[in-house]
Amino acid sequence: MTLDNSRKVFSIAGKGLKLETALDVQEFVDTIKEAKDLEEVILSGNTFGVEASQAIADALQSKTELKILNAADIFTSRLRGEVPPAVKAFCDALVNKEKLVEVNFSDNAFGPAGAEPMVDFLKHNRWFQVLKLNNVGLGPRGGIIIGNALHEAARKNAAENRPSSLKTIIAGRNRLENGSSKALADAIAAHGTLVEIRMPQNGIRPEGIITLSKGLAACKNLEILDLQDNTFTDTGSRAFSEALTHWPKLKFLNIGDCLLSEDGGISIAEALLLGHNPRLHTLNLQYNEIDKNAITVLATAISNHLKELNSLELNGNRIDPEDGSIKDVVAALTSHGNPNALGELDDMEITDNEEDIIEPPLDREDTESTSKETIGPVEEITEGLRRVSLSP
Repeated sequence: MTLDNSRKVFSIAGKGLKLETALDVQEFVDTIKEAKDLEEVILSGNTFGVEASQAIADALQSKTELKILNAADIFTSRLRGEVPPAVKAFCDALVNKEKLVEVNFSDNAFGPAGAEPMVDFLKHNRWFQVLKLNNVGLGPRGGIIIGNALHEAARKNAAENRPSSLKTIIAGRNRLENGSSKALADAIAAHGTLVEIRMPQNGIRPEGIITLSKGLAACKNLEILDLQDNTFTDTGSRAFSEALTHWPKLKFLNIGDCLLSEDGGISIAEALLLGHNPRLHTLNLQYNEIDKNAITVLATAISNHLKELNSLELNGNRIDPEDGSIKDVVAALTSHGNPNALGELDDMEITDNEEDIIEPPLDREDTESTSKETIGPVEEITEGLRRVSLSP
């Protein structure tokens, strides 16, 4: 256990403690209560039962200066029924914290059952800025619960004519799929203040990408967007490319492993060519089945508009690393002082034209002729013996 009074931080991070009862956490409770102006509490890397969670939460009730609660990975080995009341205890302790900045429940795998106890907090605390729910197993239903709660908070803000405080949503690896896209898109659009959104590896397919893109387009101040390892295809890419033109402050874009397709890659490149994203410094387009046509357009976009681009990933696409379009990309990056910006190209899908050629079938005469022409010494002996054995 550490209490850093200079930084106003209480931490038991990574201790691997199994805390069941109020007595198990009494020492921590006393320390938290005694700490003046406590701003950050880190509980991650331990496992809390219901009673222990409630005891810690009660201690947090009086901490009016609290800015950060890190409750990532605190329910390992817990029964499904233990998690919701524990989550509710923490959220109830946070609901009135006006200086709260960040809440982190990542890596807890509590699913939709753990999302429900967060609803009151998400609806009523309209001061926090960062919500981290990475790898908590929300699924479509949990995504809808979180989306609807955030949307309700945005409606309350609008009714009171107050701007949203929400800046960051991190919700990767949650199997959100298409089912939660509408609720999340509506919430994102209603807040409109988000600068960072990370939702990789969620099994969102083209229809969901189309819906989500409409919500994302409303975030005019978006700087960081990570949607890696979802599925765009051509249709999703077209919708996303339209949203892309609405983010003049965008700095980081990761849509690698998203199966953009050849046409989808062109749509994204053409959107970048319009020049609406001049601050972009990191772009990941790897493993997207895009070809030299898209890369050619991208090279022009880099040359004309993406002067700050210092990290570009194109590996795993359908193009020869020695193709002229790749050389054009390198030349464009070099012209802006970033000659080493392009990542490795050691896993490209190169089409071998020779393997694609299908030879016409030989007719019977050609076959016989070819067989005779290619008979070697051993074959000649075998053929001779065959003829002898067939003689009367």
